[in-house]
Amino acid sequence: MVTVPRALSVLPRCLLACSTMAAAAAVHHTLKQSVLPPLVVILGATGTGKSKLAIEIGRRLRGEIISADSMQVYKGLDIITNKVTSEEQALCKHHMISFVDPLVTTYTIVDFRNKALSLISFKLGLYLEREKMPIIVGGTNYYIESLLWKVLIDTKQEGGSDGEGDGEGGGEGRRGDSPSRKAELEKLDGQELHRRLTEVDPEMAAMLHPHDKRKMARSLQVFQDTGIPHSKLLKEQRKQAGGGGLGGPLRFHNSCIFWLHADLEALDERLDKRVDEMLSAGLIEELREFHNRFNEQKIQNDSQDYQHGIFQSIGFKEFHEYLTVDCSAPEDSREKLLRKGVEALKQATKRYARKQNKWIRNRFLNRPGLNVPPVYRLDVSDVSHWDETVLNPAMQILLSLIKGQPPTAQPLRMTSEGNRNKRSRHTCDLCDKVIIGDMEWTAHLKSKNHLHHVKKKRKLESTGAPQSKAGGWAPSPVCQPLESPTAPQKERTQLLLPSSSEMPSETQQPVCGQGKRLGGDHIFGDTDM
Repeated sequence: MVTVPRALSVLPRCLLACSTMAAAAAVHHTLKQSVLPPLVVILGATGTGKSKLAIEIGRRLRGEIISADSMQVYKGLDIITNKVTSEEQALCKHHMISFVDPLVTTYTIVDFRNKALSLISFKLGLYLEREKMPIIVGGTNYYIESLLWKVLIDTKQEGGSDGEGDGEGGGEGRRGDSPSRKAELEKLDGQELHRRLTEVDPEMAAMLHPHDKRKMARSLQVFQDTGIPHSKLLKEQRKQAGGGGLGGPLRFHNSCIFWLHADLEALDERLDKRVDEMLSAGLIEELREFHNRFNEQKIQNDSQDYQHGIFQSIGFKEFHEYLTVDCSAPEDSREKLLRKGVEALKQATKRYARKQNKWIRNRFLNRPGLNVPPVYRLDVSDVSHWDETVLNPAMQILLSLIKGQPPTAQPLRMTSEGNRNKRSRHTCDLCDKVIIGDMEWTAHLKSKNHLHHVKKKRKLESTGAPQSKAGGWAPSPVCQPLESPTAPQKERTQLLLPSSSEMPSETQQPVCGQGKRLGGDHIFGDTDM
């Protein structure tokens, strides 16, 4: 017989009950920590097979897929937004697809974040009972960023929480009356927006280009909602434990990132083929029906808007001329507009794919900070060997992480770009441009356009011909940076013109084309508006 010590036998029953509950809780916590799955995130350019991999992982590990695509949240345009089919959704449950009315233009990144985070927490909470692993799949970079990091600023407006982006990928609107206020602000001239922002938040104004109307409107909006300069709120956010130069701390510390990557030539070929498949699947009919239902009246009222909501989808505005051409127009003219729209769609899709990959490199590898989850690269250049090169490696990595073991595959190594400032402000007198960001400045100096101006200026100087500033020429061949907003005492430096040996060939693509360009007179960072 086991004798219970007298000291223990006389303990009050309530203490025994509390002790038992505490022990059970500790065991439960340990068990949960040992089997809690990684939050799976599948990234990659459009056309790399993200949904295919997500479905296959979900079927094998009883996961559910959360779409992080800003256009797939809207009802309609299933072909052009490349939504998974009903048959594919039957294979694995999907969330965050086709639930917003297409006429709504005020659905925000905050709305997405709040709904998606509640789903993720719910699925993680159910994992012990039902093994429902959340799998985030997306191509909208700032949607994914808002889930992985605390990068939105909550203004706590009456009627709900709201927020805006930190410059890495801000929201599109706000709750309550904020979306209409933001739209009204965006109607103002860029110079007026910049003037207003300079009055209330000069530090933020120094970091934004006078033509970047969306970000200036957003910063004004944050100030109107909170009474606090946007720049100050961002500084406070980055000072949080685990925060850094790109925003607040990481939200989930057990995340596993898969980057589906393809060689550029293979990807371009695949994207062209996909557009052709969309046309065969009824793309033009889908666009025409959607145009007749939702956009034709807007055009008649001169209120069409290809900058907000589902109307900004790649593929809709590219066919604007074709969809709006008069029915009495000659058939050959209409066919020409159709071919023009198809080519524009293919080019826009390729540009977007490059933009997606650039963001992945910048956010996770080149300038990530300290709070970045591991990224595993999977080669999808040759999909004929999908199981060997994509599915099986992904499953091995996940199963190892679930067991608490280090995967045999190694994540990509991070590479530092040094102390580059993405908000530094530069001016190129030679090209008559303003450039925001050190990376964009470096890209501009190597661009075909800039080097063409350099070459032409040298030719004019050698012949003694007069130079006209109105034509883009400056009295000095200097491209000079302005003062950095984060280092106001930074010395203004003179950059030497490249030598003739550094001139690109006529077929070389301009590096500065990777940045955003509006009105042909400025470049600013590719930060996913």
